[in-house]
Amino acid sequence: MATVIRLTKMGRKKKPFYRIVVTDSRKKRDGGWIESIGYYNPLVEPSIIKFDKERLEYWVKVGAKMSERVKTITK
Repeated sequence: MATVIRLTKMGRKKKPFYRIVVTDSRKKRDGGWIESIGYYNPLVEPSIIKFDKERLEYWVKVGAKMSERVKTITK
């Protein structure tokens, strides 16, 4: 199974926030996920980014690929 770490959209219309999740790469953006490892809220100033660094490193170590957006916000 090919896993990917990406954002899944939550919240309501015009007020989104995102969860950072590990999911099967064949699922839709908001489909089921394996594990939620954090969240990202771009609407507040400054943006809130909280994630479990240990779990992120674990998933990358076992072969999960990060989306471009997740790479930029977790640096």
